[in-house]
Amino acid sequence: MTNHVRIHYCTQCGWLLRAAWMAQELLTTFVDEIGELSLRPGTGGIFEVSVNDRVIWSRKEARRFPEITELKRLVRDEVAPDRDLGHIDRQKP
Repeated sequence: MTNHVRIHYCTQCGWLLRAAWMAQELLTTFVDEIGELSLRPGTGGIFEVSVNDRVIWSRKEARRFPEITELKRLVRDEVAPDRDLGHIDRQKP
């Protein structure tokens, strides 16, 4: 369990609650796969999610926030690629 997830969020935009909610969802889903999750305050509209220092979601690039199901799939692909996410995997992407 050495995987580190970081959510870098904009404090000027008031995105702490969104970042904290996503963090809670990821920690609940990936209990055995995530060893550490950090929230990193920033400015300038940033909202990025990284796993082991690799950015897997950037609001700037995607021009939107991730749906939680999308984010869980992306994290799963990094930390436990063979894991079935149950109903999330059965939904259309």
